[in-house]
Amino acid sequence: MQQKHRGFTLIELMIVVAIMGILATLAIPSYQGFVAKSQVSRAVSELGAYRTAYETSLSNNEAINNASLGYVPSQLTTGDKATEISTANTDGSGHLQVTLGGRVQGGLAGAVIRFERNTEGRWQCVIDAGAASGWRNSYLPTGCVAS
Repeated sequence: MQQKHRGFTLIELMIVVAIMGILATLAIPSYQGFVAKSQVSRAVSELGAYRTAYETSLSNNEAINNASLGYVPSQLTTGDKATEISTANTDGSGHLQVTLGGRVQGGLAGAVIRFERNTEGRWQCVIDAGAASGWRNSYLPTGCVAS
């Protein structure tokens, strides 16, 4: 009686490993791009949440600082409680600003995210990515502009 051998040959295993390697080289950069974009979007969202407190303090003629905003530093930024994120001008304009760093992907560190308020009370998201070595315009969230 002839015995059948079951299993894979070495060539078949090598082909599967080669295919997996090709798929990995294509998938990893895409994945890293999605992670970077989500980190930028998260930081923009976290900073944008302080606009309401900014407007409240402004309308009540109160000082606008980290304490009045209820600022809690993000793991994605270089900020701390002692570093003020807001600036208020006498004409009603001003801005909220943080710098990416901390646990953000290395190529994003140094990008500055800023919400600028004009004298009419309109806010605009502006991102200055000049100091971020790995910045791509595809990371720019909807509604934000590059400076």
